Amino acid sequence: MTQNARDTIQRYFDAFNAGDADAMLACLADDVAHHVNEGQLRNGKEKFAEFCAHMGRCYKEELTDMVIFADDSGTRAAAEYTVNGTYLQTDEGLPGANGQTYRLPAGSFFTLGGGRITRIVTYYNLADWMAQVSE
Repeated sequence: MTQNARDTIQRYFDAFNAGDADAMLACLADDVAHHVNEGQLRNGKEKFAEFCAHMGRCYKEELTDMVIFADDSGTRAAAEYTVNGTYLQTDEGLPGANGQTYRLPAGSFFTLGGGRITRIVTYYNLADWMAQVSE
């Protein structure tokens, strides 16, 4: 079970790094709960797809230094990684974008069921990101 959870999370992040939102969605349960850092809870694949489209317009990111953890039951997992990004288009309420690059540590927590991700919680230091893109 632990390896299945790790494999699912790895597929999800491989799809993220490839910019393949459809492959990311394939890893998710239809009623996925997506808790975004400093943002609103998004429920369901449709809301997640909208989030991915928005992120793809505003940011180009690659996740490196990935370490994935899973519990023995395969129902809970976590990942720690480094976000390497470029700020492409100004995101509402944030500093103006002009191609600034950033690098920051981040992590995600997952619940899994039926071979799919049912909950995603992502954390990073928004103040660190703001300082990097405001320089």
